[in-house]
Amino acid sequence: MDHPHSTEQATPDHTGGDYHEVGMAEKPDAGTSRRGFFDNIAWGGGLGVAALMASGCQPQTQTAANPGPDGGNRRLRAAFSNAGLQSTWCKLGKDTAELWGQLLNVEIEWFDGLFDPQKQRDKIDLIVDDDWDFCCFQAVQTDSLAEPVRQLKKRNVPVISMDQLLVEPDEMRDVGVWTHVTPDQEFMGESSSRYMLERIGGSGKVIHIGGLSAHSGAQGRMRGFEKALADFGDVEVVGGGIRWCDWKKQKARDTFEALLDQHRDPIAGAFFHSDDMALACLPALEGTPHEKMVVTAVDGQKEGLAAIREGTLAATTVNPVCLIHMTALAIGQFIVRNGEKVDQLPLEIITPGPLVSQEAGNLDAMLYLADPKHCLV
Repeated sequence: MDHPHSTEQATPDHTGGDYHEVGMAEKPDAGTSRRGFFDNIAWGGGLGVAALMASGCQPQTQTAANPGPDGGNRRLRAAFSNAGLQSTWCKLGKDTAELWGQLLNVEIEWFDGLFDPQKQRDKIDLIVDDDWDFCCFQAVQTDSLAEPVRQLKKRNVPVISMDQLLVEPDEMRDVGVWTHVTPDQEFMGESSSRYMLERIGGSGKVIHIGGLSAHSGAQGRMRGFEKALADFGDVEVVGGGIRWCDWKKQKARDTFEALLDQHRDPIAGAFFHSDDMALACLPALEGTPHEKMVVTAVDGQKEGLAAIREGTLAATTVNPVCLIHMTALAIGQFIVRNGEKVDQLPLEIITPGPLVSQEAGNLDAMLYLADPKHCLV
């Protein structure tokens, strides 16, 4: 995603504990896969989630935040915010929450983070005293929303964290975060960059364009890249290593073009932390010695998938924005309608996302699931 925080995201314990996965996503070197909060939901995407949501909510006489006689039958109200709607990833997350909110009888009110932690904080500060059944936030920066979340906890309003850590994992429950719904950031970085490194034959020069250095997800993607790179000793990362571009397409394009201009010999490959940044940079390759560069990225939504079909982007790993937002919404309404308690939830729920390339055989399926009419991946 186009998606900030100075400490790295804690690596989940993939063998059990408080970390669970929606569906299955196997790391390149993992021998086991995980199932979790929505046990036995197949990676067909949200179809299993939808069936579970349709059958699993039993009417209650009291909701988590607002007691009342209508219980599980009444229309719920939820506050949502993600990093910035100028990102195609975040915009699709909003579309997803609103689509599935209609299906689940949840009114969604949206607060755009504008890719500015202070502006997002100011918006959330203003709404903590409103009547919410639950809230779902993707913070622009870890800890920036900690205080308003504490205020929501005092009012018994459940808060669900999406993608970027709201606070560090060991602080979540104290602050008021019930669970964290996130993709496997390290897997996404490793699988996409490993594909690129293999395609270039394991040698040559490559470019690494990062998102926001303070973003926990970007840190995970960087770790994944470095893990893959460790297996290819003949590869050189130009520009002194990762170049952080803050999820901004123009900054990525300027950085990319500057690196191209510094090298007359062809640069073999590039890995970008988001499809948006990669797609903004691809036109810069035309007419240069680098035009056969193998470019991979992360996000796997409609625009990136279409570029794979066209042959301009080599591969992307799905960062399942729809599944993340839909899962957060589903959990929130489960908490309220079923009267669930915070200690019944895992600390973290991992949403799977596969590597997509022309030869992987999953491009058509991902294009269907990512279609904004469906909002399933």
